[in-house]
Amino acid sequence: MVTFVEAGLLPWVLAVALAILILGLLDKRRGGKSRRLPPGSNGWPFLGETIAYLKPHVATSMGDFMEQHISRFGKIYRSNLFGEPTIVSADAEFNRYILQNEGRLFECSYPKSIPDILGRWSMLALVGDMHRDMRAIAVNFMSSARLRSQFLREMEAHTLIVLSSWEDGHTFSAHEEAKRFTFNLMAKQILSIEPGRDETEMLKREYFTFMKGVISAPINLPGTAYRRALKSRTNILRVLEREMEKRTEKAKGETRTTGVEADDDEDLLTWVMRQTNLPTEQILDLILSLLFAGHETSSIAISLAIYFLQGCPRAMKQLREEHLQVHRLKKQGTDLQLSWEDYKRMEFTHCVINETLRLGNVVSFLHRKALRDVRFKGFDIPSGWKVLPVFTAAHLDPSIYDNPQQFNPWRWLQAEEQQVGEGRSNGVKMMVNLMAFGGGPRLCAGMELAKLEMAIFLHHMVLNFQWEPFEQDHPLAFPFIEFPKGLPIRVHKLPATTVDWNP
Repeated sequence: MVTFVEAGLLPWVLAVALAILILGLLDKRRGGKSRRLPPGSNGWPFLGETIAYLKPHVATSMGDFMEQHISRFGKIYRSNLFGEPTIVSADAEFNRYILQNEGRLFECSYPKSIPDILGRWSMLALVGDMHRDMRAIAVNFMSSARLRSQFLREMEAHTLIVLSSWEDGHTFSAHEEAKRFTFNLMAKQILSIEPGRDETEMLKREYFTFMKGVISAPINLPGTAYRRALKSRTNILRVLEREMEKRTEKAKGETRTTGVEADDDEDLLTWVMRQTNLPTEQILDLILSLLFAGHETSSIAISLAIYFLQGCPRAMKQLREEHLQVHRLKKQGTDLQLSWEDYKRMEFTHCVINETLRLGNVVSFLHRKALRDVRFKGFDIPSGWKVLPVFTAAHLDPSIYDNPQQFNPWRWLQAEEQQVGEGRSNGVKMMVNLMAFGGGPRLCAGMELAKLEMAIFLHHMVLNFQWEPFEQDHPLAFPFIEFPKGLPIRVHKLPATTVDWNP
């Protein structure tokens, strides 16, 4: 018989037992004050319902656990998850309320493995003023001006590097290719590391091992994903520290030679070192968390777009026509490189992106904690309880989106029209409930960067290739989205569009 220790569940058992004891003491101190908790279930003694909640399911659905609990208890219900008493929200209005009251009524509160692996100064783990300051650094670096110039140019170059390796009739993992594109792009922007170099490939291998431990149980035993991720984190930080030392020596040399500092046209690491007074530990955690955020979500979003488009020929046709029109306009001039104006012309592309993010649910839920007792829709949310706003439930809510299980990019054209005409409330409702990038003070700093990556990659892919699935594969939520087989596709080259393949 397998014991709790052998199954690696002892830390969870102890955490749940401690939580139950503390809550019992708090209830006594309150003198048995009555409160109206949402209906729900605590699940198994000690273990709660975490295992069932995290059971892999098709990413375009809420999963059996959520569907059964919503059917039984309603859109706001009580559970015991991740070793803590929890309020789960499948209510779109409550989700927005949680995000908008960040820092006042609710606070970011992720499991222990997140800050341990990403770092205690990671933006994902920070709260309050420190999060605001670190987020401001990321927002400033990914400013609109920088997106228009440096990021756009580099995105196109890295897209062409990946697509130029695709041969007619070949099969490969679309998800691996998307990861190659986004990792190489972020490694170049953050560290000025070029694709294909030994150091880049080593960093990539360590990073992918590191990623597997981000969502693992914090069990620091030999052979566990958590232990391997901590080791990879150490190796990655060693590379980052060497890069910091190089930049420090370079800056000293430039100052000695010219008497002034170098021009401010650097990668993120150099920019942060010059523009802030952050200590080394904070810089390292910031860089690592931005590499994580800039690579992981963008690569899965691109993969999801490829997956949905191959199943919707009508959308593929309209998308290709839009990008052919953009390309024709470029050929009339002397500069074939995409511009910000070209990106803004991609109206249907933005609809495809929105629909991919809605139906694919790249981020299905967030971890929050109630900072004080909160009352919402007649329910009491006790201070200190975990609160999980589940975006998937709103994205698949038929009262918000017609036929929510259907990939329908045209709904977003209608939403834009409805915001200025009749049915305005329907258009606004669709827009405000698209929470793929969160919301409130913690709105994803890389939102526009991710959308731009998707648009540029899709532009060149649909102009130069058509594709079909080589094996059936579907995105699963683990809770992060994964394609179990890597989304294998076969590509076929289209007639030349005279795109420059030598970026």
